[in-house]
Amino acid sequence: MYYVYIIKCEAGELYTGIAADIVRRMKEHFSQSEKCAKYTRSHKAVSLEALWTAENRSLASKLERRIKKLPRGKKLELIECPESLESLCEEGEIFVPVREFSLEEMLNK
Repeated sequence: MYYVYIIKCEAGELYTGIAADIVRRMKEHFSQSEKCAKYTRSHKAVSLEALWTAENRSLASKLERRIKKLPRGKKLELIECPESLESLCEEGEIFVPVREFSLEEMLNK
């Protein structure tokens, strides 16, 4: 299983990424370690805004690209209503919103 996520950064910017190990990836982003994305190294991550599961890396990568191409307003709509992601899906693609997630728990594991 893979995860697709949207992080909000200090100045309000939104960063979209994918991960197989979401706990490890969040620790990298939020600690600004060498392994975090170049973007979150220079734009401090402050919150995990949205999270979805995908059954494999290929689907997760496709969704990540689609989200990255969206204008900011559409990304904010996805954050408000994660189910609206269906409008970005092609037939047979399944992405499940993770409704209950605690960034605090992830970072403290």
